[in-house]
Amino acid sequence: MTIAPFRPVTPIVQTLPPGHWHGRLWVSDEPLTQSSRYLTCVAEYDRTGLWPVLIPRDQRFAVNGEDWIDDRGRLAPAQHKIGLADPAVTLDRWWDASCCDGACLRPFGAKFPGLARRPQRRADPLAEAGNTGSVLAAHAEYRLGLVQTERPADIPAILGWTGMIKFTDQVAELSGVLRSWEERFGATLISLGFDSLELSVSAPPRSQGRALTVAAEHRAFSLPTFAGQPGNLREYAAGLVHSRHWKFSWA
Repeated sequence: MTIAPFRPVTPIVQTLPPGHWHGRLWVSDEPLTQSSRYLTCVAEYDRTGLWPVLIPRDQRFAVNGEDWIDDRGRLAPAQHKIGLADPAVTLDRWWDASCCDGACLRPFGAKFPGLARRPQRRADPLAEAGNTGSVLAAHAEYRLGLVQTERPADIPAILGWTGMIKFTDQVAELSGVLRSWEERFGATLISLGFDSLELSVSAPPRSQGRALTVAAEHRAFSLPTFAGQPGNLREYAAGLVHSRHWKFSWA
């Protein structure tokens, strides 16, 4: 669908490279050459209200001279529905117990185990996001995106993002889960692709036991991400202990 460009009241960060608005999303014309610009945008967020997301290069579109931001459709913006979404109910509904013989789900089974508890120790999620995003930008090709939002978790719903469309069109529910992760784990959206997203995490699980329930949430949230990893749920959980970078794909 076509969305009219959104013009924020607060001036954009002065150090931005050339770019253009694509509906509610501002995107730099060229990939970032200075990774520190991402960190600068995070530092300016309280003033501008514009949250930076890294837009990865997608060879599937680049080979044909296309850009998924303009050349693929969007869902209707659904920010107003996020508050109606219960993340526990959402993940319970998305929990798929039929993909294997059950061994990969141990110690859980056909029933979603519920939400993981919030860790007690927390670092600054914005500082974590700025640092992680800067590291990503220094090691791969990303354009810079900006979205006016009160919280990064809302960005998929604001944009009508279709990255998970093969599995659900309820983008408000996806943002509802991201809000819950923001609140419990300091998990902050830092990268948004055609069918992928990445989060920095300031309060990751610190033990295998805690990580198991988080792993179940990840599996419900993005089954393709779990299925694309070797091993079972226990092994997936082991990779989440102290992990400050979560990646998901619906490719």
